[in-house]
Amino acid sequence: MTAETEFVPMTVLDELLQFLKEDIPAGDVTSDAVIPDVDCNAVIRAEQDGILAGIEEASILFSHFDVAITSRKRDGEAVKKGDAILSVSGKAKQVLLVERTTLNILGRMSGIATRTAVMAGIVKRENPACRVAGTRKTCPGFRRFDKKAVMIGGGDPHRMNLSDGILIKDNHLALVPIEEALRKARAHSAYKKIEVEVESTADAVKAARAGADIIMLDNMTPGQVRETIGVLKTEGLRERVVIEISGGIDEGTIRDYAACGVDVISMGALTHTVKNFSFSLEIQPPGQL
Repeated sequence: MTAETEFVPMTVLDELLQFLKEDIPAGDVTSDAVIPDVDCNAVIRAEQDGILAGIEEASILFSHFDVAITSRKRDGEAVKKGDAILSVSGKAKQVLLVERTTLNILGRMSGIATRTAVMAGIVKRENPACRVAGTRKTCPGFRRFDKKAVMIGGGDPHRMNLSDGILIKDNHLALVPIEEALRKARAHSAYKKIEVEVESTADAVKAARAGADIIMLDNMTPGQVRETIGVLKTEGLRERVVIEISGGIDEGTIRDYAACGVDVISMGALTHTVKNFSFSLEIQPPGQL
């Protein structure tokens, strides 16, 4: 496969069905063996507090299998432990067929949205002009939904993929100098923002002078970030660029970084270290929903 290979994008439903196929390569043998052809009602409940994400995807998957759905909550809404978020009604075998895949999707997306909301809240209180962003450190095959969950939680998705924006990183700069890399990137496209990752104040100044639109300060301490921004101001370069920081930022350090006056804080931890949000699906006795 070459870099020029065209990928045919799948629809959301296509992707969701791919996830389901992993769970039912030869059908649901347990339900096929023991469950009669009956209808049932069920409810999905949150088992903790947080921010909900994945309702749209759950609804698409259930609806595809002719299971009627009633949303009790919406994506982006805060939920409490015990809240009913979705009611479903249909063939029992169909409900059980998609149960685990649906709960996995809801759990991962809501976990991402919840953590993003916490981080974005900390940053906004310290620096209202600063945004929290995701990265490409996502689960393979699940990026569309990881990125959507970041946005639901109040974050910025950053680049969706390598085709989405020009980001000149350390491994590029190991092969091509900053000035040459920026010149070539600008010649390649006049319509995309050009971002450069740097690890020193000197390289940040060099990138700003060479025409970078965004400078990512990678793996710097808050003190180094302040120093770099100060030098950029002294050189009359600060207002020319968006300043992004990244690298090992967590709940314990994000407030200090936000206070440095940066524009964007990107965090791989939003999507590469996800604490799953717990949900349960309960089939209701006849007459209850």
